[in-house]
Order: sequence, then C-alpha cells, then structure tokens
Amino acid sequence: MTITDVAARAGVSPATVSKVVNGRYGVAPRTIAHVRQVVAELGYETSLVASSLRSRRTGVLGVLVAEFEPYSTEILKGASRAVAGTGYELLAYSGGTRTDGDEGWERRSLSRLGGTLVDGAVLVTPTVALVTGATPVVAIDPHAGPAAVPTVDADSHRGAVLATEHLLRLGHRRVAFLGGRPGLESSRLREEGFVTTMRAAGVPVAPELLRVGGYRPGPAAEAARAVLALADRPTAVFAANDLSAIAVVEVARELGLAVPADLSVVGFDNIPESALVDPPLTTVEQPLQEMGARAVRRLVGLVDGDAAAGEGAAWGDHLRLPTALVPRASTAPPA
Repeated sequence: MTITDVAARAGVSPATVSKVVNGRYGVAPRTIAHVRQVVAELGYETSLVASSLRSRRTGVLGVLVAEFEPYSTEILKGASRAVAGTGYELLAYSGGTRTDGDEGWERRSLSRLGGTLVDGAVLVTPTVALVTGATPVVAIDPHAGPAAVPTVDADSHRGAVLATEHLLRLGHRRVAFLGGRPGLESSRLREEGFVTTMRAAGVPVAPELLRVGGYRPGPAAEAARAVLALADRPTAVFAANDLSAIAVVEVARELGLAVPADLSVVGFDNIPESALVDPPLTTVEQPLQEMGARAVRRLVGLVDGDAAAGEGAAWGDHLRLPTALVPRASTAPPA
C-alpha cells in the first residue's frame, strides 16, 4: 500500500496525504478526518526508511541480540515495558545467526539498522569491544565487561558466591562447576566466585570438577556426563546458567540419578523454564527484565540528547544490578 493508493481512494493529492500523515499544516479539518479514515481502512503506514531520510529520525529503538533464547527473551520483556509512553517503538533483531558465526554480529547489525531503521540500540551480550559512534548504544552484559558505551549487567560474582555458600551450608564438599564460554566476563566472574568461596571454606576444588558448559545445553550435557562418570562423582553441580543446569538434570535422570537425592543442581539466571523443570531448579536470579528496562530508559536519554538526566544521572556509564539466590527443590543435603 503506497501513499498514491491512499490519495486515489481519498480523492486528494499525494501531497495532501503526506501533510496529513506527517501532521503538517495546510489541510482543512474535514479533509484531515477523511484522509485519516482512508488510511485506517487501507492499513497504510509510512516507510521507516523514507521517514528517516526526511527527518533523520525513525522513532524506533532496536534491541539487538545474537539469537532469541530464554535469556534475551526476558530482557525483551523488560525493554518492551520501558518503551511504553516514550513515543518510541521497539524493534527486536537477531543478528548472530548467520553462517559466518557470532563474532562481530553487533557491528554488522548496527551497520544494517543504524540511522535508517533505528535511532539507537540496546545490544544484548555483545561479543566485541564497542566504541561510540553515530548510533547511540547501550550494552547489556557485554562479553568483555564494562565498555566505552553505557553498560548494564548483574553481579555475577556475588551470585556465584551465594550459590556456592548454599551448597556448602547443605553439607556438600565435592561440588562440580560448569562454566560458561571461555573469554566471557560473566563466565570468569562466576567461576571466580565459586572457586574463592570454596577455598575460603577450606574445601579444595579438584581440577576434574571444573568443566566448560558454554552456556548451551549440548556442551553442558557433555560436560555433565563426563563429570558424573568420575569414580568419585560430585554430590552437587553448580552450572553457570539455567539452560546448562537443566541439561545436568536431564543427564542425571538418564544415568539413573535422582535430583536432589543423589545430586543437587544449581543454575544461574532464573529464566521462567527454571521453575518448570522437574524438580524446580534452585538458581541465582538476575533481574533480566529490569536490566532490559533500565537499558531502554538510558538509551532514550541518549537518543533525546539528555544523556546526563534521568537514568544517566543515577548510574553514569555502568549499572550493576544485584543478584539473589532462589532456593527450590533441586538442592538438598548430600545422601
């Protein structure tokens, strides 16, 4: 549907339709009402690209993710809530699923969308160092940690400490850790929190109990099979995210181990799926929706040229939100 189609149906010129849809003066009130009725009947919308070429603004904010999975979906929920009432619309875009791999997906995505489809972007777990450019950007949990752009994340180190202390209080001493992807700041902080808490309690961490799960179910399941096949297998597993922890529960079931009678399992994130697994998963909650909401509010300030006000005045260029332990039925004292 084009502006010419609307003009033909309304019996006016395309220039008149343009004035009406763009809120410009010079059109009689009766004509405005008539054109708006035709626009509604035909479902006409102006092109974002055309609008950006005219005004250099689209009124759209992007949330760019490598892929749509439970973690990013929760962040999108918070972003959607925060954009309401701002005058902006939200575009969710997955840029890391191309065949050339995930590395650098955020730069490709910004090149495709910035300036023509979105006025600014929230990047969820970007993989490369970011620099300020023409498109305002806020990063959520960047792989390299706080960056040159405003950043929102959660306290991964403290969350790992809480999870490990929980298992120690229950009486576990032989605990395995399934880390995230090597090189990621969140993964490093969670492993560091686990190891330092175990050592502070006087409990040695055997090298064979430190495995890489990669934040993905497949690699996590392989790591779980390896660690649960040890002659002296662990009585508990702390996985660096919920998807990995759920994979551990499934592998334990395959091996005839009951959770938590034979094996306690703790995750990290508190995605909705963690409460639905059998048994419900003890986990560390990241305020994912709040992270998305705070990032969008910060981005609105950047796009509107008011970066020092509102969210910016509250937390500057880096906001770290607290984590909390959520005890459920997947943990118990060792047999």
